[in-house]
Amino acid sequence: MNPALSRLWPYPFERLRELLAGVKPPADLAPIPLYIGEPRHTPPRFVLDALTNNLHTLGSYPLSAGLPQFRSSVANWLTRRFSLPRGAVDPDTMVLPANGTREALFAVVQAFTDRTRDPVVVMPNPFYQIYEGAALLAGAEPYYMGQGHAGSAHGGNEWLPDLDSVPEAIWKRCALLFLCSPGNPTGAVAGIDYLRHALELAERHDFIVVSDECYSEIYFDEAQPPTGLLQAALAAGHSRFERCLVFHSLSKRSSVPGLRSGFVAGDPALIKPFLLYRTYHGCAMPAYVQLASIAAWDDDQHVIENRSLYREKFARMLPILQDVMDVEMPQASFYLWPKVDDDQRFTRELFERQNVTTLPGSFISRDSAQGNPGRGRVRISLVATVDECVEGAERIRRYVRSP
Repeated sequence: MNPALSRLWPYPFERLRELLAGVKPPADLAPIPLYIGEPRHTPPRFVLDALTNNLHTLGSYPLSAGLPQFRSSVANWLTRRFSLPRGAVDPDTMVLPANGTREALFAVVQAFTDRTRDPVVVMPNPFYQIYEGAALLAGAEPYYMGQGHAGSAHGGNEWLPDLDSVPEAIWKRCALLFLCSPGNPTGAVAGIDYLRHALELAERHDFIVVSDECYSEIYFDEAQPPTGLLQAALAAGHSRFERCLVFHSLSKRSSVPGLRSGFVAGDPALIKPFLLYRTYHGCAMPAYVQLASIAAWDDDQHVIENRSLYREKFARMLPILQDVMDVEMPQASFYLWPKVDDDQRFTRELFERQNVTTLPGSFISRDSAQGNPGRGRVRISLVATVDECVEGAERIRRYVRSP
């Protein structure tokens, strides 16, 4: 048995189940789940039609490299979305399909970590727990970056990981740096100066920057979409996206989390060995999923409509919650990250009294020299319907006001 398995933390939702075990919420209140980042908006009809219309492809094994038309669709979307020069993304050498970002984020650490060199994987804190688990199972040490205003000269802000707080000795051992922008759960967006600073560090210390951009399409100002790592790379003169890998998914963008469709793109010198790894990994995306995904990546209108629903939720929920809580509008993503007194007690009592489920912030963060940045906060996920989100906010306000 892999001894690293004993070092894995229980997954946050497993810990949540344990926290709520034995609690009986009011039977007269319908449950409102606001804890998991699982979009509940109606999937686009044309994506579902493309899925069912291509079920005849089940008669063939899919290729790990994916269909040429899938890779071309992704390359075109990256070019369109991030204002890249035409031809900057080569679909044949710079794009691979992935069964959602989760499996690919895990796999990339296994493929690019040399456990004989005492490796470190640097990551945000709070974070998506796959980063940590992938590091541990690859034989690497997770390093949790601090948060704060330090490093603001490079475009940092209160909730972006502080790159300048990482000791030189850690950077020298770093195999991969995980970034997540917009951030989960903070919604913080990394600007181009911040991303270029990360690339400068990667070039200086020879590590890979892994940018998890699965929330990049959930933003609120149509004129100012979040910057991507590939944009920053080109601005820094890295025409081949050296040391860069970006991960995107349709789960949030198109409200199809069950489709398990995403991709990885970037440096062809990394894509080539990652493809070799994936041919053994057995994770080829079925052709009918790729063909349905093409329909989604080729259309932007449904994404604009999707954002408008999230914008409405924030507009209606925030006035209700700000009446009783310290909570702010995020820069992007579909999470709120309010301060509470005790995050675990808040979560348990809210469920017990109002049948609303949130996620304790301490479940998606770790203790560090600066403390635990998630302790005393909860993640509220605005993935339910507009009416359910508003009702959830009303119930939270009632709970906070109750004696």
